[in-house]
Amino acid sequence: MSETPVNVRYMVGDVQACVDWYVGHLGFAVQLNAAPAFASVQRGGLRLLLSGAKSSAGRPMPDGRQPEAGGWNRFQLIVEDIAAEVARLRAAGVAFRNDIVSGPGGSQILAEDPAGNVVELFQPAGG
Repeated sequence: MSETPVNVRYMVGDVQACVDWYVGHLGFAVQLNAAPAFASVQRGGLRLLLSGAKSSAGRPMPDGRQPEAGGWNRFQLIVEDIAAEVARLRAAGVAFRNDIVSGPGGSQILAEDPAGNVVELFQPAGG
């Protein structure tokens, strides 16, 4: 039996720029690209749905609130060498919200996609 992917939806301003970012920097593969409205990219068991303003997910809520990118919710990618991965991504122009933070469980840093959505890179302690 194949594993069902976990779906995460991110609202984005520029669907194609985000597709390029996730594929080019983090190794996602394109499943569907209907830019400028929507795209689906996947890495392992994670399917990331990138929804622009022209997608059904971009429609205003009944109370008038508009779906938008950003915030602090995120998914986490496990990396083997966080310092090397951060150096590689910084050299490619990826923006980060912070520097590497270490704690009892490991080390993490928060990267931002072109829409301002967060991706956490995490190296477990002892890894």
